[in-house]
Amino acid sequence: MDETTTVADVAAALAPADHIPFVQLFTVFVLACFVGYYVVWRVTPALHSPLMAVTNAISSVIIVGALIASGAAAFGISQGMGLVAVALAAVNIFGGFLVTYRMLSMFKKKETPKQGGK
Repeated sequence: MDETTTVADVAAALAPADHIPFVQLFTVFVLACFVGYYVVWRVTPALHSPLMAVTNAISSVIIVGALIASGAAAFGISQGMGLVAVALAAVNIFGGFLVTYRMLSMFKKKETPKQGGK
């Protein structure tokens, strides 16, 4: 360290940047796509219903994130987009649980009516 370097300069150099470059964000997105693709396609058929239930839980996390992001901004496009995100995620959650319920009901044993009228 030379005499012109201050503690503030060192702290600024060690502090994380305020923004993450687009290339890094895009790299994480592409890697997540590949990992997600291989994870989903290698799941055995018996585990598809629990996997769908977990994706419904992820959608509920999206609702929380949309509420937090839109609640901090003044009324405008941020809150409008937050409202759209909440509405779409709510439809996704409801539809996902409905499909999961119907899939699980296919595996239930059906009662056969007894013969003989008694």
